[in-house]
Amino acid sequence: MRPKKHRTTGWNDLFRARLDQIINLKHELVQLAGKIDWDWIDGEVAPLYSENGPPGIETRFMIGLLLLKHT
Repeated sequence: MRPKKHRTTGWNDLFRARLDQIINLKHELVQLAGKIDWDWIDGEVAPLYSENGPPGIETRFMIGLLLLKHT
């Protein structure tokens, strides 16, 4: 089954630190993530998911780990 889209509600984020306050936005991996067309990759990988079973892992997470492992 395809993973569910991540959405922020705002009501439970009151005490959560924002990611842009934690990481260095000038880091090479952060800049690379901004240049990748994640919607296109998600559309290409979508037919590979089964319609049955639990929701899968998000495509961005899987591809990000693969890129990190490769580097």
